[in-house]
Amino acid sequence: MDISNINWLAVFVASLSSFAIGAIWFGPKTFYPTWIKAQGREVPTERIEMSGGETALMFGGTYVAALVQVATLAIIIELARAASITVDWSTGAVIGFAFSVGLGAFGSLSHRMFGQADHKVYRSIKVWLIEVGQDVLAVTVAGIILGAWF
Repeated sequence: MDISNINWLAVFVASLSSFAIGAIWFGPKTFYPTWIKAQGREVPTERIEMSGGETALMFGGTYVAALVQVATLAIIIELARAASITVDWSTGAVIGFAFSVGLGAFGSLSHRMFGQADHKVYRSIKVWLIEVGQDVLAVTVAGIILGAWF
């Protein structure tokens, strides 16, 4: 495998799409209110004050996580190509979906169930489904972009 074959512009664009999907998914009119309530918390009615450093860490860290996730997916897709598998947008979608469900989603299930502050396991599964739903969609779309653009 030669990582110089990876289209880093495609990785950058796909990571931006992942970031945008997360912003929409957890927006105030989409899953954010349900997600917060499922954690046993109240939806904030006032603006939350954060320092500039906290804001930068939250949004910068989120973007860096998306970039690492997409770069890893690009390496997996390049490994498939090195094994003489033809990868197009649909194969990229399948690889992204399998990677995000098999390794990402189910890798975090026990953390979510044991980490629920109020020990309401059914509630923790709802939180988990909302969280990993966004991940699965974002990585599947990233797979489409990478598969089509390589």
